[in-house]
Amino acid sequence: MESGVLVSTQVSALFPSAQATSIPIQTSRRNAPLPPPPTESDPPVEHALESLVFHSDVTGTVLLRVIHAGLIVELISLTQDIPPIRFVFPAPVLNSPALFFWQPNELHLLAVTKTASLYRLILPARDSTRLWSDPLGRNWCREYLIKSATGYSLPMAQVQSTYSVAIALEHGSLVRLEATYIGDEVEDGEWSEHVHSHGSIFSTITSLIPSRHNPEPNSADVVAMTSCPQPSEIENVWTLSRDRTLRAWSPKNGCVSAKTIPSSSVSRALTPVPGTITPAKPTLLLGDEPQKLLRAFEHGNHIYVLVFIPTSSSTSSGGVFHLFEQISDQLVTGFSLESSSASVYCQLHDFAVIGASLHTLWSRQGQSVVESVEWEWGKVKKNGPFIGNWVASTYPQEFELTPSYLEELLLTPGSMTAKFYEATMRPGAYTVSCLSLLGAPPPQLTTPYATLGENIAAVVGCTVRLTRDPQTGAQQHDKYWNALKRDWEGFIARCREVERMARWPSVLGLRSGGDLIVVERERVGIRVGEDLPLRLHRLLSSSIAVEPQYGLMEILWTLKTKIGTRTMSTLEDRLTGVVQQVEFPYADIILDQAQRTFFRTDLDEADDNWITGRLQSIEDIDQAIRFGLDVLGGLADSEVKLEEEEVEMLLPTTESEWSRALTASFTGMTVNARYDLCLTIIALLYFLAEDLGDWDPSLLAEVLAVFRGLAMLRYVAQQAAGDSEQDSLGDPDDFVSRMRVMGVSQSKARSSPVYSLLHRLLPPSSGQKGLMESAHHFLDSTGLLQTVSPALATRSEVVYCERLRLLGYLGVAGELLTWLPRTPGVTYVQARAWLDGGRADDAALLLEGLAARFGPDSALNPEDRDALAAVLPNASLLDSDFSFYLHLRELFRAASITHHEVRASQLALSVAPLGGDTSELWYRVVKGLTELGAFDDAYATLAASPYDKLKRECVTELVHRMCEENAVEKLVSFNFAGFNTEVEDALSFNARNADPRVRPFYSRILYTWYITRGDYRNAALVMYQRARKLATLATEPSNFVPMAELQMEAYLGAVNALSLVDQKVAWITIPLTAESSYLPRKRRKLSRHIPEELYTPGRRDVEIVGVNDIHYDYTLLSAQLELNKADPTFIVGPGLFSTPSAIVMRLAQLNKFNTAMSTARSLDVDMTELFVHLTSQCLKLSRHPNSIPESDTSDWLLTDRVSSWPGTPAERGWRYLRQSLERNDSADTDFKYTKTTLETILSYDRLTPPPPWLTQILENYHHEYLIRTALRYELFEDALEHISNLIKKSGNKLAREPPKHSASTWLPYTLIDQVLAACRSLEKPSPRCVNLQRHLEVELSNRVKRIQKLSQFPR
Repeated sequence: MESGVLVSTQVSALFPSAQATSIPIQTSRRNAPLPPPPTESDPPVEHALESLVFHSDVTGTVLLRVIHAGLIVELISLTQDIPPIRFVFPAPVLNSPALFFWQPNELHLLAVTKTASLYRLILPARDSTRLWSDPLGRNWCREYLIKSATGYSLPMAQVQSTYSVAIALEHGSLVRLEATYIGDEVEDGEWSEHVHSHGSIFSTITSLIPSRHNPEPNSADVVAMTSCPQPSEIENVWTLSRDRTLRAWSPKNGCVSAKTIPSSSVSRALTPVPGTITPAKPTLLLGDEPQKLLRAFEHGNHIYVLVFIPTSSSTSSGGVFHLFEQISDQLVTGFSLESSSASVYCQLHDFAVIGASLHTLWSRQGQSVVESVEWEWGKVKKNGPFIGNWVASTYPQEFELTPSYLEELLLTPGSMTAKFYEATMRPGAYTVSCLSLLGAPPPQLTTPYATLGENIAAVVGCTVRLTRDPQTGAQQHDKYWNALKRDWEGFIARCREVERMARWPSVLGLRSGGDLIVVERERVGIRVGEDLPLRLHRLLSSSIAVEPQYGLMEILWTLKTKIGTRTMSTLEDRLTGVVQQVEFPYADIILDQAQRTFFRTDLDEADDNWITGRLQSIEDIDQAIRFGLDVLGGLADSEVKLEEEEVEMLLPTTESEWSRALTASFTGMTVNARYDLCLTIIALLYFLAEDLGDWDPSLLAEVLAVFRGLAMLRYVAQQAAGDSEQDSLGDPDDFVSRMRVMGVSQSKARSSPVYSLLHRLLPPSSGQKGLMESAHHFLDSTGLLQTVSPALATRSEVVYCERLRLLGYLGVAGELLTWLPRTPGVTYVQARAWLDGGRADDAALLLEGLAARFGPDSALNPEDRDALAAVLPNASLLDSDFSFYLHLRELFRAASITHHEVRASQLALSVAPLGGDTSELWYRVVKGLTELGAFDDAYATLAASPYDKLKRECVTELVHRMCEENAVEKLVSFNFAGFNTEVEDALSFNARNADPRVRPFYSRILYTWYITRGDYRNAALVMYQRARKLATLATEPSNFVPMAELQMEAYLGAVNALSLVDQKVAWITIPLTAESSYLPRKRRKLSRHIPEELYTPGRRDVEIVGVNDIHYDYTLLSAQLELNKADPTFIVGPGLFSTPSAIVMRLAQLNKFNTAMSTARSLDVDMTELFVHLTSQCLKLSRHPNSIPESDTSDWLLTDRVSSWPGTPAERGWRYLRQSLERNDSADTDFKYTKTTLETILSYDRLTPPPPWLTQILENYHHEYLIRTALRYELFEDALEHISNLIKKSGNKLAREPPKHSASTWLPYTLIDQVLAACRSLEKPSPRCVNLQRHLEVELSNRVKRIQKLSQFPR
């Protein structure tokens, strides 16, 4: 039997708990106790306490795990990619639940809880690719309450088959449950119970009493149980008690045989009589917890029981295996087998007998170890010891993140945080559940993060602050870095502790093909054979001699060990630059590096001499090195026919993600081993640096090429596919910048599996290869180990980097590209990676330099040509630089990088073939420059374009973009010769359809366009239409004021533009719309007298709008705005306050007399009611001369001009009224406002004398009206005085000039007679009235006489 290697993967990474389906299980038991709360000493809840591997041809391999302190049983398919299922039990499950495949399509899960309930869960197994993903049937969960075990503390159970279950009770008793009826979709089934004891009642009682033979109580308690694996017809159950007594139990007779096993391997076991206890020497009792110390199996027609007795105090082995044969009802002693000497102080967790091989699972210093031994049944000596050749299988050497290893990481340059972060997140280093146990974060970091890596980077070290020295004020960087380092070390130490518990061995199992499965608490793996590099690495690291043909490897391993970690780390950092310097001989470069690092001087003289002597013993060192390189690059599956690969790709993929993860783990193991072995050859080159000049240059190139390939593979193997997906954390500045923006990540639960990058890169497989073959096939497909010189970049290497880029791992691809020479293919992939990562400028610089590599004069060698073609579209080389520029344009266009897209299009135009259609390129250039805001260049390109159709299409886009960017001044400065119509159409369309309230204001822009070109009529039309459109949008009272202000601005613009037009034709025409009916003034229709049949089809009526019309609209809107400011409740509409007269009246009511009068004059509105209100205000002031209401905010008394007048408020008010009448009342208005004022005064109080100036105005112009008004208001004295004054005025006029016609001497004699008659009719006239009446009669008599005399003179 050959040694193997253990390969495992993390359960929580492949099968996250968020993906599992959880189903609660109910119980019919009353008053069932609640499970105890977890304690700090308990392992994490996701760690499995018990595990079981089940395999059948139908279901494949299924892993059963008991987690969450025994409350949850989880089923995971290792063969099919099916989400796990979890059953949440009401009480903890005993140690051994079991799975059975029940024909034809059911999977039975039997489990016993600590509350004495037996559950049978029936899961569907109709389709092997779905299993429990199918809906569960009726009555799929069946519970049986165990009556015999009620009240007992149940230590363990053994599910023997679907029909039989054995449960251990206290004091070594046993309960056998036999199913008489499994049940159906309605009933739960029936079980029969039989309690068996291993002896009489007296012996059972005495076993509890300490004595000479039983020094401790409970020595008969069962600690291990077993039965023959199913399918089997053997119904016996075997138990092992604490006093090392092996008992066989039959279903009917109970305990039929017992054997007490001595603690020493040389002692002979006694055969007691069944049912009795044989006296024996006091022995050390086994632990009271359930243990896996028994295995029963069948070989041929024989039944065997293998018992393991641990010897914790032994210094030669960890324990002894005793084989017993069950013959009838008797246990017959067979041979004894001592475990290996390496098992000393180790703990056995499980063992299994497969054929003639015994496989054991040990825990050695927290790590799983599988030891196996073979025997031939015919040659094994019975009743005696058997000396076996134990073969161990362990995990390859892994670098544990101990404090010393963390110190080694800091030897190389780089950020400490980045190094610790990358080491922590390295695939396989720690499980996901381990990394998730960060504890309670500080209050400032309670925000959940998108990924686990972000959470770790945000929490670890977040409480460390950079402080200052209290005395000097200097920043204490040393203390800061020390504190940050301690924080990371503490986190890593916690992870190591939890990871040690996660790697605790659990159980062994088998899968199809006979592979041994190793299950740990948090990992599942298999044992596979070692490839040669793994084997050599294991032997050399363990200081075990290797075969003579590998003698050079042994010498070089010693050299690498003697050099030390610091020197080797320095060499690794410098080798990256060595493999890239292809301009100088490699021998000279290595010699220079060796002298700089003092490689030979760091070795002790004795070590130097010893290594030199050993190297001299190698006959042909060149051949030995080539042989070593063959070992490092050798692959078991390197010669695969193309036809086989094509057929394999057509086959359906049957490999599960677990198998792929194992392949990825094995690949990482062999790559790490090969890298460590390659470092020994590199150390040899530095050791013999002075002699390398005599070496074959091709050998040096091959060594460096192999090292480069292994270094690239090793870097990929250390990357995770989740948190390290986009880029690495090598640059401290990049790391800090990402830490700053990490808090904005969206919160989401981790519900997807976490893979390593190697797992992502594995190709689909049909599952027909072994694990090693699959790993070697993958390494061979990368092509990284096939290069013969670091000066070359093969097609496979370039394609490998390109694949990483396509998968989104830009940081990993960029790191690998640094190892490769700058060939065209490498440069192209590097540029694409930069482009994807946001470094567009750097990418464009590289890509533009590649243009010369295309075409017939490219001078590419076949290797570079093949590599470059492999990463280009369609995997073919482009035929010219023009085609390459077109490709660049598409790349930048897909990345939405406009300025580089324009640049690529311009370069393509510069090399475009004659006669070709380049309209698309011109279009892209103009459009790109327009989007970039380079309007001058866009206009120049547009003018230079040879395609008129393209110009017309692009003009509109250019105009729209310039308007959106507020480049109006530049827009109107462009000539647009030949395309003015397109520009005006574009602006007009948007002016008509765009919202005039939102930028860009196309109507204003079009107005500016027309003004700069002298088209004032269209400019006025645009602004007037803008005002009309704004009027339709002012539908809400809340937006009336801003809309009105915008309208007034538009009206002013229209008036200014029309003012520049010849006043004879200063008008515009607009279509007649329904909104025109709401306007307060009448419009002139241009088509009023034109017959409708003369209209052109599709034409509408239009109206003529002149400057006065726009002034009218402006004034009306201004009044409405003023009214709204004075009264916010004012609403403009087709109803209230929409007419000019109503607006003027409302302004008057608000005492806004200046505005009201100005508006009335402009709108030709009658001001009668206005002066009525103004006169009323003056009368009120006269009545209350010393007070002005506080609420009176009118502008007629509080303006600067009126308030500066002397006198009381009443006097100022009457003066304001007088001046208002002088400005607004005249002969043109027939002084109707003055008359209205007089009537208002008299209506208010007829006894109140009107102001003299008011009476004087009427006497001068309307004396007769004054007399009539006095008569109407029965002011007879005033009427008599007015008549007397009228006669005097007429007499004076006759005295100045003789009358020329009869009307010159006319007086209202009828009115005068009415006044005199009214006076005579008074009963008690006043003396003044009587005197005035007499005086008037005398004056009338004298006037008559005078007129008669004048009539006698000729005219």
